Amino acid sequence: MVSPLTQPPISSRFALRLYKKASLEKCIAANEAKGYIFQMEMIVRARQFGFTIGEVPITFVDRLYGESKLGGDEIVSFASGLLRLFFTT
Repeated sequence: MVSPLTQPPISSRFALRLYKKASLEKCIAANEAKGYIFQMEMIVRARQFGFTIGEVPITFVDRLYGESKLGGDEIVSFASGLLRLFFTT
């Protein structure tokens, strides 16, 4: 679902992203999103401005304690944010 927005494709999870300071400032200024979609919009805006994004892969281990805070509202918000990005960028 994310790949059409981030051509060429980048990892949608499991990576730290590296931005130059000037690029980061410009992307943040253009970003309208809040919540989980914020990171995806940062990637889309960087691509719009012709910036490159460095990625450092990371590995997550399964949670041993506690529960995820990601609920249905966040999933719906993320999906609607992706649709907004798809149709407005």
